[in-house]
Amino acid sequence: MDLQFKRLSEISSADIIDLNNNPVVLRHMPLGRPDFDQAKCSAWVAEKESQWMLNGYGPWAFMVDKKFAGWGGLQQTEGDADLALVLHPDYWGLGKAIYDEIVRRAFQEMGLESVTVLLAPTRTRIKGVLRVGFQPDGEVNVDGKRFVRYRLLASTRA
Repeated sequence: MDLQFKRLSEISSADIIDLNNNPVVLRHMPLGRPDFDQAKCSAWVAEKESQWMLNGYGPWAFMVDKKFAGWGGLQQTEGDADLALVLHPDYWGLGKAIYDEIVRRAFQEMGLESVTVLLAPTRTRIKGVLRVGFQPDGEVNVDGKRFVRYRLLASTRA
């Protein structure tokens, strides 16, 4: 497998729109809506790209064997570097490998002290998040939706 991290601005809008409107993907995205069109995509990509300038980190597009597999990375939420990972269902088996690379970059290259992940309270399958070292760390509201926050400390990583 050839995995590459690219900027979202390098990806075709059609690919991003298809992913962000995929009904299977939307079931796991509490803030997503099935009306993600060209105008919303352009504004969304611009906002995601601006995070690189503002925070020194932001989301990437993931390319697997030169095909767009999804997006994710680090986004500032409530002052934290929040980890997001949104993959097309065809690539769900690659989530751990992509996650490992995001976390490696966050702690080893960017020098972050922690990263968070936000999960909807309805998300009950959290063993994987706990297994990789995340610990419960309160709740936050994002765009009127409640999320449970989990935190991974760099100091707990080997």
